[in-house]
Amino acid sequence: MVRSGGEPRSAGRAADGTGPVRSRERFLQGEPVEQGVRTSILDSWQRCQTLGLSPDQSDLPFLEDFDPDGRIVRAAVPVLDRLQARFSGSEINISVADAHGTVLLRRFGEASLARKLPAIQRVPGFVFAERVAGTNGIGLALAERQLIRVYGAEHFAERSQASACVALPVRDPLSGRIEGVLCFGYPRGAENPALRAVIRKAARAMERRLLGQSSARERALLRAYLATGAEAAVGLHRGIAVGELAPELSSRDRAALMEKAAELISRAQRAAVDVPLPDGRRITLVSRPMTSTCGVEGIAVEAVLPYSSPQAHLVIPRQVDEVPHLPAELAVVSAGPPAARLSGTPPTGRRPDAAPGRLTAGSKGVTADGAGSADGAGSADGAGSADGAGSADAVDGATGDRPVPSSSGRRLVLVGEPFVGAYALAARRRLELLSEASGRIGATLDVRRTAEELAETAVPRLADFVTVDLSEAVLRGEEATDPLDDLRRTVVHGIRDGLPFTPAGKRTDFGPTASQLRCLAGGQAVLEPDLEAAAGRLAQDPEHTERLPADVHSLIVVPLVARGVVLGIASFYRAEDPAPFGDDDRSLAQELATRAALSIDNARRYTHERAMVLALQRRLLPHGLPDQDAVEVAHRYLPAEADVSGDWYDVIPLSGTRVGLIVGDVVGHGMLSAATMGRLRTAARSFAELDLPPDEVLTHLDNLVGRLDREDPDGEGVGIIGATCLYAIYDPTSQRCVLARAGHPPPALVRPDGEVSYADLPAGPPLGLGGLPFDAVEIDLPEGSQLVLYTDGLIEDRHRDVDAVLDELRGTLAHAERTPEETCQAILDTVAPAHPCDDIALLVARTHALDPGRIATWELPADPAFVGEVRASALGRLADWGLDEAAFAAELILSELVTNAIRHGAGPIRVRLLHDRTLICEVSDSSNTAPHLRRAASTDEGGRGLFLVAQLSRAWGTRYLPQGKVIWAECGLDAA
Repeated sequence: MVRSGGEPRSAGRAADGTGPVRSRERFLQGEPVEQGVRTSILDSWQRCQTLGLSPDQSDLPFLEDFDPDGRIVRAAVPVLDRLQARFSGSEINISVADAHGTVLLRRFGEASLARKLPAIQRVPGFVFAERVAGTNGIGLALAERQLIRVYGAEHFAERSQASACVALPVRDPLSGRIEGVLCFGYPRGAENPALRAVIRKAARAMERRLLGQSSARERALLRAYLATGAEAAVGLHRGIAVGELAPELSSRDRAALMEKAAELISRAQRAAVDVPLPDGRRITLVSRPMTSTCGVEGIAVEAVLPYSSPQAHLVIPRQVDEVPHLPAELAVVSAGPPAARLSGTPPTGRRPDAAPGRLTAGSKGVTADGAGSADGAGSADGAGSADGAGSADAVDGATGDRPVPSSSGRRLVLVGEPFVGAYALAARRRLELLSEASGRIGATLDVRRTAEELAETAVPRLADFVTVDLSEAVLRGEEATDPLDDLRRTVVHGIRDGLPFTPAGKRTDFGPTASQLRCLAGGQAVLEPDLEAAAGRLAQDPEHTERLPADVHSLIVVPLVARGVVLGIASFYRAEDPAPFGDDDRSLAQELATRAALSIDNARRYTHERAMVLALQRRLLPHGLPDQDAVEVAHRYLPAEADVSGDWYDVIPLSGTRVGLIVGDVVGHGMLSAATMGRLRTAARSFAELDLPPDEVLTHLDNLVGRLDREDPDGEGVGIIGATCLYAIYDPTSQRCVLARAGHPPPALVRPDGEVSYADLPAGPPLGLGGLPFDAVEIDLPEGSQLVLYTDGLIEDRHRDVDAVLDELRGTLAHAERTPEETCQAILDTVAPAHPCDDIALLVARTHALDPGRIATWELPADPAFVGEVRASALGRLADWGLDEAAFAAELILSELVTNAIRHGAGPIRVRLLHDRTLICEVSDSSNTAPHLRRAASTDEGGRGLFLVAQLSRAWGTRYLPQGKVIWAECGLDAA
């Protein structure tokens, strides 16, 4: 069966053989329905079929004992009389049903209809609930809990094909519960769009009358209280006397008193509680039952004011007697503080018929010993005795032998029925829950954690169990596609462990009649007040039904929709509270889900952005280490949990078998930092490959960062760019290392004997400040030493002292026998924070030395006569190394380089051969002039030497020294 989550489908006309007529026939024949029927009607047909209803069924249940004088009837009669007069002479059939679908009242625009229509359409008492009558106005209005129009063949039953109707639930404005349904029935051809406006107006009139009934009952209770004594009436004519308690009370104090008074009324019992105020005073609230002359039962809450000092603590014995004829579950007084938890669900059960007794003028209070004097609980009137005041146990452990102030210290705070108090208290609890949710849900930018926060907020104050199912795409940080196909259980949370729901992490599949699919298809919250009645809807999904806890009786399913996109669903289950979910609970669940959905979408977007930044970051970092023999290297990159920064590292092979090691950290987080990191890493590598010393590389980087900041399109310092950096060059021929840093943490040095120290080199300013110099330091690194470079994310943490972390790092590194890989892992296991707030880049290098037997050096004066001698000595050494195949190229290269040094440079001249992965030829002199490769013309007598060197070598270049330069060239050994 295909369902549409978009705009409602057109209902069509039943007379032309298309629309719902054909769709209904195809549905009854078991064919898929693609178009021509609205989602709500299609869902109802599906439920009817699941319940085993027959379209040919003509009999409906009839109840003879329905209440002909209930609240909904008293509220509806005057409204129906006016409607009957308005529709006089028409074929309108007006009916009112109760919340179970039983028709209580009938009115007809044309009197003759009462004789023409069949009994089920003219006699009150027939039940039109969907579960027994199929798709119809009354039943569908109760199922969908909203305005419903059913036209012709949209009815499931054959008997109603020629009829149309519009129906609307009528709610009690105080409790929000559905009290009944108002329905207009008419022939199929008498469709009138204006009926929707009429039925809404009539339903509002009935709801106002329902509210008036509650107001009349409270006015009766208030009159009964006034009749108990003139003193209580003082100030009462000006309204409820909370303001008369103490003019200096703040609005917060008065709100606390009203909340506690509403809680006492909802408990429906005699009680006394102390309400502490912020200034140290206490006001004692006393609640007692009362009954009006017309039999309305309620509770009066009075405040007993201190009769002496404002700091005096007045003690009134707590009364715990159950009020006669009220539900036993209401007579439980919490022994905890005034803010003890109270269920937000109004008490259930029928209103009692008997009265506990009417308060008389002599009923002024409760005696200190609770013995039951004339100032006790009230006169019996056959319902309760004067000695029914209860025990003498005092509030907060106080004794019961303290005097009670006179009645002049009493003021009325609130009077009302327990049901009304429970509604007021539940409304306040809902507001408190929403307030808490606004600060609790979305505290993190993690999709799963946000879903958990939604469940933790709702349990147990709204539901007993909560499950959250999200699209797999959302969990990955991507846009949700079709949540019907890729839902995955993300959260299972409840009042107890071992829940028999689909566990978190598993894919969730719902049957075709499950409420979750109805919720996703319609895009609206689905309320199932009674899962037993909805068992037929779950029958096609037996596995899901069996997984439900046995005591779960009510369900709300809410779609998680953010910015028009469905991210998943949240299911709220109720088990412990006997009262089912209502429309107020559905609205609350919808509000919680809406807030959570926005936070989940924000977390999804953040996850997506973080994944992009992390992918960019990893893409810009080295994908592999270059081949070189100077150091053995291991590295780690650990992104921050909150956001990705701009940390980087690099290993750069340099001329003369040297290697450059660099670690840097860009200020800030996010895409800008990652992109800036990529630019700096590329620039740093380029500067390093120019064979510049570390301090000059940092100077060039400093100029680059300053230029990037000045070119920032945001301007005015909005996008200030900064970075720290540490650059080291290690030479395996001399086993010495030159380092310089720009505001970066110092490297750790691990000697072969296990001694650990931190290099003492000037900190230098961070990159981007400009105008300040950087100093380089040269240190000895014997073979087997380890050089550990890291970013500040490793040692800086708000919960740890930097010096303590450095000491911890020192202890971790004091194992010279470890390989670089083992050292990296040990550092992350012992030193790195468990939840890093900043990126961590780690680079560990164990030094090697080039065998002196693979180094050949000659010094000669600036005389061409010595060129042949050096060339012969070099060829001999190449023969000793077994590099005869490379001798020809090396001989030509050395001849050209030495000749250029003699002709254009200054003595002394030094020649060096290095046998490593390649054969390196170096010629140095004391001149700072550098040769340049150029293309010589055919008429030129020279200028072809460097061209030959470039053709014969794999790479060549110039390296400057403090005094002079080095011209070098590398020859490959592939042929050797």
